[in-house]
Amino acid sequence: MNFQTPRGTYDILPEECVRWEALEALLREKCALYRYHEIRTPFFEDTHVFARPQDSSDMVNKEMYSFTAGSGSYTLRPEGTAGVIRAFDQHKLYGSMELPARFYYMGPMFRHERPQKGRQRQFTQFGVENIGLKSPYIDAEVIAMGVEILRKAGITDTKVCLNTLGDDASREAYRRALRAYFTPHIDELCADCHRRLQQNPMRILDCKTDVENPLLHQAPRLQAYLNEESRIYFQEVLKTLDQLHIPYEIDDRLVRGLDYYTHTVFEVKSTRADAGAQSTIFGGGRYDHLVSYFGGPDMSGIGFAVGMERLLSLME
Repeated sequence: MNFQTPRGTYDILPEECVRWEALEALLREKCALYRYHEIRTPFFEDTHVFARPQDSSDMVNKEMYSFTAGSGSYTLRPEGTAGVIRAFDQHKLYGSMELPARFYYMGPMFRHERPQKGRQRQFTQFGVENIGLKSPYIDAEVIAMGVEILRKAGITDTKVCLNTLGDDASREAYRRALRAYFTPHIDELCADCHRRLQQNPMRILDCKTDVENPLLHQAPRLQAYLNEESRIYFQEVLKTLDQLHIPYEIDDRLVRGLDYYTHTVFEVKSTRADAGAQSTIFGGGRYDHLVSYFGGPDMSGIGFAVGMERLLSLME
């Protein structure tokens, strides 16, 4: 029989492994410089590690590989942050490590989506998580670390895009405004947006189907609903990036694809002419409630993740 790799997967042959090993060595070198420690979590977890109540993200609702075994439901990990925070809480690392605790991971992730250039169903992701302290200076440091990794890899045609989602009160006020705005027009949007309207209307702004719909471009802006505390926090992030001489663009439509983000969110994009629709190299943001969700103390964290296949493609 003539067996082939499953759709959305690929083999890494010996001559390609040399390039992978070089990239892995570069990433480990930078993590050691920033005092990040490697953590390795299982390739599958309890489904509820990823599918949290009322999660509106496409990853949870459309892309997860889940299965049952015995009386349990399990999911191949679609992203790295949730598993790292689960391990941080399970092993009570918040009581035994210097804070902020700094972790990095490298390994395969799994998402059921249409395979295309730079996007596979099994892909390899590198990510970092900085957990324990909430500070705009840490936000800027994490962004700077990602930018430095790209520079070290020889990837220079990039731009930093960032936004703030504000604190809980700011986001709730904004969600109410979006529901009031979109509800009379919901039949003009895709079926997924009908679900998003109830779960988290901010996700409508990230819809790939209705991306050209004028309703999205004319929707209320989050900045109008930020309270003073959220504004000051974000201004400190920007001020620190200025001091680090890291140029950036503020994108007030940037919400990222996962529901757990709060305050600072960011993406670093390729500005190369051939980048096309897959211009985002890496992205991430701050999360205030994940540690407590898994049973730990009330601690904030921030991180980012990058597809290593994407890095290797750009390094070529």
